[in-house]
Amino acid sequence: MRLSIALIVTGLSLAMASSAGAEDGLTGLHDKVRIGGKLCFRGHSHAGNSSGHASRKAAEVEAIRNWQDFTAFEYGNAWASYRLAAGKSMHCSGGGSWGCTIDATPCRSGR
Repeated sequence: MRLSIALIVTGLSLAMASSAGAEDGLTGLHDKVRIGGKLCFRGHSHAGNSSGHASRKAAEVEAIRNWQDFTAFEYGNAWASYRLAAGKSMHCSGGGSWGCTIDATPCRSGR
C-alpha cells in the first residue's frame, strides 16, 4: 500500500511539474473568478484541520498551516496564502484539548 501511495504522489508531482508551470500546479482544473484584486477558484474550497492542542490559538495556527501546506502542494505557493483566501470559516472546540476545522477558497494576488 505504501508503495502505491508513493507512486501516486510521484506521478502527481511529475504531472504538476510538467503542467503550464510548476507554480500553477493543478489550477487548470478549476474555473476562476476575480474577487476584488484577487484571482480565486470558483466553487472550490479546501479544508484544514488540527487537534490535540493546549490552546485555541495553537489549534487555529495549526489548522491554517495544514490548509496552506495542502493548498501549496496542489496549486503552488502563490495560491496558499490563507490571508488572501476567500469565504473563510473556522470552527473550533475544546477545553483541555483544542482542535479546529477551517474551510477557505484559495486565491492569489490578481495579475
